Order: sequence, then structure tokens, then C-alpha cells
Amino acid sequence: MYRELLKPLLFRLDAEDAHHLTIHALALASGIPAWPALARGFTAPSDPRLKQTLWGQPFASPVGLAAGLDKNGVATPAFAALGFGFLEVGTVTPLAQAGNDRPRLFRLPSDTALINRMGFNNAGASALHAQLKAAPHHAPVWVNIGKNKVTPNEDAVQDYLKCVRALQDVADAFVVNVSSPNTPNLRALQAADELSALVRAVVKEVEAQRVKTLKRPPVLVKLAPDLHPADFEASVGAVLDAGASGLIISNTTLARDGLSHPSAKEAGGLSGKPLTGRSTELVRAAYQITQGRVPIVGVGGIFSPQDAYDKIRAGANLVEVYSALIYEGPSLVRRLNMGLSELLAQGGFKNVQEAVGTAS
Repeated sequence: MYRELLKPLLFRLDAEDAHHLTIHALALASGIPAWPALARGFTAPSDPRLKQTLWGQPFASPVGLAAGLDKNGVATPAFAALGFGFLEVGTVTPLAQAGNDRPRLFRLPSDTALINRMGFNNAGASALHAQLKAAPHHAPVWVNIGKNKVTPNEDAVQDYLKCVRALQDVADAFVVNVSSPNTPNLRALQAADELSALVRAVVKEVEAQRVKTLKRPPVLVKLAPDLHPADFEASVGAVLDAGASGLIISNTTLARDGLSHPSAKEAGGLSGKPLTGRSTELVRAAYQITQGRVPIVGVGGIFSPQDAYDKIRAGANLVEVYSALIYEGPSLVRRLNMGLSELLAQGGFKNVQEAVGTAS
């Protein structure tokens, strides 16, 4: 129904208008009493091959929702009802901000891709806290944190710490976002020295807040796909040395190789199928650098069970999707879960963990 009816209608709208309409509908669905829990009873995979426990948290599926789709956490129950194993909301900043000027979101159908230059538009940490506090968590909810646009890089650490203090009691994990191309100078924080100092401070703050919240969510770091190999290796090493609990590989790219759509010229981060191979190779590189010491989340161009399976075998414990949901619709989650179960069985793996890194 999505491909034949809803998608053609949504694709007639401006991309951001369609996005807001969809999120609003899912937010309304999230408020229907008992529906999300009931629906998840049917959609959450039961195959034990897909189950994992990471950082002491159970994951019914390795397939998660990437950050950016539900920036303000208004539809987490509805997204959980689709069968996701976990959900990442945000990016959130301490203070609400409008983001960059519109238009700032573009579809590239001939390339099965998106370009966005949203600029961390969000309602702020307090609003996100209220949403997550009121909503049931049917799956782990991760919070992607960043700095406000007006905050200079030399003061950026304080913005990340403010997000931790405001949200630790409702976050099942924190994702430190230093890799969006749409906030001026943000990617400079990926340099090894700056990144190490930032991550150490966040990890220390999470530990300090543990007394108040009775929670110690893991801290993951999301890196860009555009780093030079030597810089990528240095950043991964800095993340490990600073005590982070995991990596997300990767964010959107500034590259435009091989694109055919006229909107390819638009500024912003590219996501979707053009990123499939590049992100998988970066997952493999990160796994080889870390030697499996921390879990890796693979994201970028996952449209099929094979895409997800390739990232797992390259070294990812978990995977995330965003662009594919826009093109394939909500049935994508079930298709990925079912297909992964079949591929793991065909490969002779008893569970996801056994498959991680077997092609690295």
C-alpha cells in the first residue's frame, strides 16, 4: 500500500512537508492507548538468532532507526511498533533552534538517495525529556546529542554535558554527534585530540549523573565517512582511549560521485544507496582497528537484508536505517528482520554475534 498509494502522494509534496506530515501521523498513533504495545507483539521478531544483549540491554533485533527521522522523540511508540530493535532520536541540542533555512531536504529518486542540510533543528533538551519521560519504551531509545549552532567549538563540550544532565534518566544510550556536515565547524571536533577530550568529558559526566539517575547509559560516537584513512584511524583510537562504549559508522557524506539527479548539486549530507558500499568498508576498517573491543553500529544505504548482513559480517553488531524507510515504507523493518534470519541460518550462524566480523 505504501509504494502504490502513500509514497506517490507523499512524493508530490515538498520533502520536508512530507516528513512533518508523516511524523505528525506517527505521533498521533503513538498516543492510541495500548496500540503500540499490541502491535509490537506481532512485529517484534521472535527468532533467537536476532537477539543480542549489549551493554546489559536486550535487543530483539539488530535493526534500529537512525537519528534524524524523529528529532524530538514524539513518535517512539509508533516506531517501536514497526518492529525495530532500538530507536535513535535527535540530534538534540541544549536549547531549541530552528536549523538552517528551507528548502533543506531533497529527494534524489534516480539515485535512491536524500540530501539534507537541516542544521540540528529541534525543540531542545527539555522538550525531548518531557516526550521520552511520558512515552513507554518498548525498545531501547538512544539520544543523539550535539551543540547549538551559536556555541563556538571551544565551548562545545559544555553543550554536550548539558544534554547528558538533562536526559540521562530517559536515555538508554548517548550518541555523541561530531560528524554532521550541516553545523559550521562541527566536524573539526572529530580530530583526535579534540574528540578525545570531548568523549572523556561526556563519559565522566555520565558516570557522575549515575548517582542521581540510577542509570549509566553507554556512550557511542558517530563518525563521518569523509575522513582521510589516517584521520579515521586516529579518531577511532581516540574514541576507544577516551572510554566510549561503541561507534556508529557512518554519518552522511559530502561526496557526490556517480549521482544523476539534478538535486545532487545541493549542499548538505548525502544518504541512501550511494553510501552503501562506502559505509560497509568503513565498518570493516573500524572493526579491524578495534579488534571487536566495542560494538559497532553500521548505518548507510541499508535497503535489503543483504545490505544489513554485509555490514554485520564486516563488523557491525547493530545496523540503522533512515533513507530506506522513505523509499520502501514501514514494511522494510519486517522484511529486514525476516531476511536477516534467513541469511544467518543459511550462513550456519546461531545468532547475530557469531556473524559479526566474519568477513573482515
